[in-house]
Amino acid sequence: MIPQDYSEWRCCIEVECGLALTAEFIAQRIAELGNLAHERTQQFVRLYGAAHHAQVLRWFLRSRKELEHT
Repeated sequence: MIPQDYSEWRCCIEVECGLALTAEFIAQRIAELGNLAHERTQQFVRLYGAAHHAQVLRWFLRSRKELEHT
């Protein structure tokens, strides 16, 4: 299942994958996804497309902002 919105994405990360959206994890993912030269980012784009890559990056940025305001 590919998440279609932020709520589905959070559920996928936190519930299905059992990962905590900590500041450290979010920062690592933003750094990696923001680096188009990174091998795993290139693989992500090949598998899911540029539009989904951009959306996932925006969701991580949103998560960071939410975490900063809690």
